[in-house]
Amino acid sequence: MFTAAAVSFTRTFPLRGNWETLRLERAERAGIMEVPPRPQPPALLLPLDRPLMPELLQDHIYEDLFSPEDDDFFGESDSELQDGNTSLLNMSICSQDSFIELKEESEESEEAQRRSEEDKLQEMKAQRQKLAVQELLESERNYLRMLRLSYGTIQENLLRIQPPLVNVDSMFELLPAVISVTSHLLNSVDDGSLQPGDPLFLQSFCNSFLALSSHIESAYREYLSCYSHVTQWEVSTKQKEALWDQVVRVLQSAAPELKASSLSFFLVMPVQRIARYPLLLQTIKGHTEPSHPALGLLQETARTSVDINCRINEYKRIREFREVANKYKKTESLSIKDMINRLNTHSIFKKTARLSQQIKHETGIAPKLVDEEFDSLEGFFYLLEKCILELLENVETYLTHLQVFLSCKTEEFDLCLDGQREPICYKEITTALRQWILPTFEKRLRSLIHKPLCALRDLLVGPRNLIRKRLDKLLDYELIEAKSSLSYEEQAAANTYKTMNTLLLTELPRFNTVSLQLIWRLLGTFSCLHRDLASDMTQLFQTFATQLPHGALSPSAFWEWAEAAVMHGMKNLQRLCQTVEEALSAPVATPVHPCWALRYQQLCLKHQKERVFEVTAGVVGRGELDLSLIRGELVAVVSERDSRGDRRRWLVDAGGKRGYAPASKLRQYPGPPAEGPPPPSPLSPRPDCRLDVKQLSKSLDLRPSSVSPTYPCPPSPSPSPSPRVHTKPLAPPLSPAVPSFQSRSPLLSSSEQELDGKAKLQMLRAVATDGAVTGRADE
Repeated sequence: MFTAAAVSFTRTFPLRGNWETLRLERAERAGIMEVPPRPQPPALLLPLDRPLMPELLQDHIYEDLFSPEDDDFFGESDSELQDGNTSLLNMSICSQDSFIELKEESEESEEAQRRSEEDKLQEMKAQRQKLAVQELLESERNYLRMLRLSYGTIQENLLRIQPPLVNVDSMFELLPAVISVTSHLLNSVDDGSLQPGDPLFLQSFCNSFLALSSHIESAYREYLSCYSHVTQWEVSTKQKEALWDQVVRVLQSAAPELKASSLSFFLVMPVQRIARYPLLLQTIKGHTEPSHPALGLLQETARTSVDINCRINEYKRIREFREVANKYKKTESLSIKDMINRLNTHSIFKKTARLSQQIKHETGIAPKLVDEEFDSLEGFFYLLEKCILELLENVETYLTHLQVFLSCKTEEFDLCLDGQREPICYKEITTALRQWILPTFEKRLRSLIHKPLCALRDLLVGPRNLIRKRLDKLLDYELIEAKSSLSYEEQAAANTYKTMNTLLLTELPRFNTVSLQLIWRLLGTFSCLHRDLASDMTQLFQTFATQLPHGALSPSAFWEWAEAAVMHGMKNLQRLCQTVEEALSAPVATPVHPCWALRYQQLCLKHQKERVFEVTAGVVGRGELDLSLIRGELVAVVSERDSRGDRRRWLVDAGGKRGYAPASKLRQYPGPPAEGPPPPSPLSPRPDCRLDVKQLSKSLDLRPSSVSPTYPCPPSPSPSPSPRVHTKPLAPPLSPAVPSFQSRSPLLSSSEQELDGKAKLQMLRAVATDGAVTGRADE
C-alpha cells in the first residue's frame, strides 16, 4: 500500500495536499488545534514532467510520510487507509488525463504562433529586400543623372569661362565610358515588364551585372587611376581667386539644390559608386531567403563586385608605383649652368632642411627612422650590383683578349714550310681556330653573355635612383611627421615617401631574386659555351692526331711533355722580358748643352759627379732663399733637406749662388756621353759596305744574291760631288743593324748579277716584312 501511494505521489503533485487534509481530520478528532498550512496550487497547474528517482523518493518523501508527528496514523484502521489511498490514486489518474489534453492544446497553439511569426518574418524580409532593390535602382538613376549633368551642362559652362581654364577637357574625357556602362545596366532591368518585388527582377539584374562586369571594370579602372588630376587641377585653380569664383558660380547654377562648392563634388561620384556596389548587393543578399531562386546569382554578383574593386585598387596602386618610378629613375646629365638655373628659394630651402636633418642624425641629436627590412634589401641590392659590374668587366676583358688573339693571323705569312709535315698541321689547326671555331665562340659569347649583362647593368639605374630619392623623401617625411595638421604639399610629400617605400619593399625583393637567377643562368651558359668550345677543339685535334709528332703518346707522357715545353717557353719569355727591362732601364746619356758645359766642369771640381743633378722642369723661386731655375740646368746638391729638416726642399749649388729647390724637380745627371765620331750627314753618300752573302742566303734559305746589303759608314772625302740619295731614318739604338738595298753597281760580280728575279722578290718581301728596308732599288 505504501508503495502504491509513493508511486502516485511521484506522478502528480497534489498528494501532499490530501495528506495535509487527513492530518487535519486526525487533529480534530484528537482535540488539538493546528495552524492550517499554506494553500498549495492546484494539481492541474503544476504537473511534473518526469518522475523522481527512487533515491530521491527514499530520502525525501519517506521522511514526510513517516514523520514523528504522525505516529497516530499507524493506529488507524486498515480500511480507512485503504480508502484514502484509493481516492488519491483516482485523483492522480484524472489529473494526468487532463494534463495530456492541455499539453496537446498548448503545443498546437505554440505551433500556430510559430508559423504566424515565420510568416511575418518572411514578409518583413521580402519587404526589406524590395526596399533594398528599390534603393539600388533609385540611387543608380540619380547617379546617372548627375553624370550626364557633369558631362553636359557643367563642362560646357566651364569651357565658356574667360580666360579659358587649362586642362578642363582632360578631366571629363573618361566620363562617357562610365555613363555608357551605367546606362546599359539600367536599361537591362528598367524596361517595365518586371517589378523590384518579383524574383525574376533580381535574377535579371544579376545576369546584367555579370555580363557587364568586364566593361564596368575597364571604365572605372581608367577613371579612378586618373582622378588625382582633378584634385591637382582644383588646387592650382584655387590659387586664382577670380577664376575659382567663376567655377563655383557655374556649379551652383547647374545644380542649385545641391549647393556644390567644388568640381570634385560631381567628379568623385564614380569613385564612390563603384565602392558602393558591394555594400548594396550584400544588403540585398542579407534580406534574401535561402529558398529564393536568385540567391546563387546574387552571391556570385556580390563576389564579382568585390573582385572588381580589388582589381581596380591593384591597378591604381601599380600605376602610382609606375609613375613614381618613371619620375625618379631618370638620370639627367645637367651642366653647371643648367643646375644653377634650376636653383630657387624652394629648392634651396628643401635641400638645406635635408642637410640639417642628416647632420642631426649623424651627431645623434635627432633619432633616425630605422627600417631593418629595407636596410637588408638595400645591402643585398648593392652587393648584387657590385657582382654584376665585376662580372661584366671580366667578360669585356675576356672578349678584348680574344679579339687581340684573333687579330694576329699568323697563317697569312709565307713561312716557307714546304715539305715539313708538323708545321703544316699546326698551321691548319690555327687556321681552323681563327676562322671558324673562335669567331663562332666569340659571337655566341657576345649574344648570350655580354648582351644580357649590359641590359642587366642598365636596369640597375632605376632601383639605384629610387633608393637614393627614398633617402631624401625620408628626411622630408621625418620633418613633417610630428606635425598635427599638414598642408597639401606636405601631405603630398608624405604620400610620395609612403608610395616609394612601399614600391621598394614590394618590387626590390623581386628584382633581387630575378637578377640573382639571371646571374646563375649566365654563369651556367658561360660554362656550357666553354664546354662546346672544348668539344670542337677536341674534334679538330683528333683529325690531325695521327699526323702530329706527339699524337701517339700516352696521356701522362703527353702532359709531361706539354708541361716541360710550357716551362721552357716561360723561361725564355722571362729571359727576354728581363733583357728588355734592363735595356729600357739603362740610363741614357744625354749630351751636355753648350751653355751648361762650363758649369758642369765647375760643379765637378767642387762636388762629386754623383751630386750633380739636372732640373726636369722650370722652378720659380718664391722666397728669399729659393732659386729660379730653368729646365735642363745643372746644379749640385749640397744637402737633401732644408734648415727645418724638410726633405722636400734641397739646398743646391747653381754654379756660385746657393738656394733651395724642390726635390721633385731634380733628377740625377748621368754624365756626358763618351766622345766618338760625329753622326753621318744625311746628304753624304754611302759607300758600299759588303755583308757576307752566304750568311744572308743561309738565313733566308736562298741562293746567293747578286744584291749585297750595305751598312752606313762614315763618309770619306771625295773631290767629286755625289748625287743626293733619299734615305729613311735609322732604326732605334736597341735594334740591330738594318740592311739597305742600293742600286746595281758595275762593281758587282757576274755571279751576283745572274740571280733570278724570283729570289730577289723573296728577299725583298722577307726584309720588307721585318720593317728594316732603308734604301730603294733602281734599275
